Order: sequence, then structure tokens, then C-alpha cells
Amino acid sequence: MARSIWKGAISFGMVAIPMKLYVATESKDISFVQLHESCRSRLKQKRWCPHHEEEVAYGEVVRGFEFAKDEYLVMEEEDFESLPLKSAHTIDIVRFVDIRAVDPVHYEKSYYIEPESVGAKPFALLKKALETTDRVAVAKVALRQKEHLCLIRPYQDGLVMETMFYPDEIRSTAELDFPGETAVSDAELQMAVMLIDQLTGAFEPQEYRDEYRGALQQVIEAKLGSGAPVSAAPEAPQGKVRDLMEALRASIEAARAQPALAAPEEAEEAPAAPKRRARKAS
Repeated sequence: MARSIWKGAISFGMVAIPMKLYVATESKDISFVQLHESCRSRLKQKRWCPHHEEEVAYGEVVRGFEFAKDEYLVMEEEDFESLPLKSAHTIDIVRFVDIRAVDPVHYEKSYYIEPESVGAKPFALLKKALETTDRVAVAKVALRQKEHLCLIRPYQDGLVMETMFYPDEIRSTAELDFPGETAVSDAELQMAVMLIDQLTGAFEPQEYRDEYRGALQQVIEAKLGSGAPVSAAPEAPQGKVRDLMEALRASIEAARAQPALAAPEEAEEAPAAPKRRARKAS
């Protein structure tokens, strides 16, 4: 059973919606452990105190803020619990906006919102109102030692909260060498648009999978003794710059040879595929 990671309420004007938060995503990476090369023993990371020259138990660890070189202010749990913030126990909605006004670069992590039984009707009201106005809610919430900017939007049968990066957390592009204004002919633009049209279709997330994870699993199974040979990947393109029109024309012909893509449609998002745990290498 899923475990909630935060419990509080959504503040919607004078309406309060008691709710719980659940992590909406999980990593499917194949994990590895670190071994000593000579004996293949698993390495351990210890909490080591250089002053007492001994390992420290987890229960003896406290959090400290370094306010000067090698000088620390110890923070107790009650220091965090007593913060004078409304967002410590409430997702405080401050504005409603068009979702197209929010650049996806701000998105950080997704959480499902589950209402308590007494909050079912205002929860449904908020979801319906967002869908009717085609807007999303911008809010603030204190979560995991930080007050997050977040966005609440309808998702399938409920609501999802996206924590977001603040503007000062997004790195500037000023130091990057973008080409700037570059001359593009009408013919080149027309061909590029034709290629985009050829490859346009509905977004169906279930059609995509992590091919790197699959290839890595194949290598692991081969090394475990299945005897199945692992074929090498094709040689990567060398990045040679060819004639642009020729490349566009060849791309369009290749796209035409592929099965036709489904036409874009304003359909509801497909239900999430059943979750499967990736086998872990040991």
C-alpha cells in the first residue's frame, strides 16, 4: 500500500481541503553496489567521527548549520516544526494561471494529491473548476526542509502537484554559445515543416521504454551464465555536416516509409502502465 509523505490541507480561498501527498514517480534504474576489486566484498560507508576516531550510530547524529569556518549551530527537530510558515501544514494557493504560461523547465517532481473523506466535495470542486477554466493553481508548500513553489493541475481522476524550481535555481544560458540570428531559406524552412508534419502524432507514453535499461539487463543476464551473445550497438554517426536540403529530403523519405502516426487529438491522458520492478544486479 502506498505511503503518504505529507499530510495537511489545500487552502483554496476560504475553503480548506484536508489531503495527503504521495510520490507520483519512481526510478526504474538498475542499481549497483560497490565492491572491493581484489576480494569482491561489498564496501560499507561509515559515519566516522575524526575527533573520537570511532563510528557513530545513526541515533547519535544531529543536523548542524556551518555559520563560520568549523563552527556549527545545532538544529533540533522542534526548530523545524515551529517555523512560522503557513505553508508548513497547508498547500497555500496564491494564483491561478494558464498552464501554457509555465515553462516546463521549472518542473521538479510530481506528487499525487489524495483528499481525506471530509474533503471529497471541495476536492472535486477544485478539480472541476480547474478543468472548466482550463487553468492550473500556483501554490507554496513547505516540504522536506524547503518552501517549494508548486503547481496543482487536474490529472486523470484526481489532482497532481508539481514542485517547481524558483527562477534563481534555473541556470542562465548567458554563457552558452547559441548561433543567434542565422539565415534560413524559405525552401529549407518548408522542408523542415514538412518533416515535422510527417512525424507529428498523438503522444502515447506507453509506446516508449528505456532501451538502455533493457540492453544493460541483457548484458547482466549474459554475464550470469545464460550464454546469450550480446550484439554490439551500431556505430554512432560521426557528426559530419552534410547538405541541409539533402538531409531534410532523406529524412522525409525515411519518415514516409514508417507506419503512419496517429493524428493528434485532445484525448485524456492514457492510464499509467502497470508498475514493474526492475531486477537488481547483486
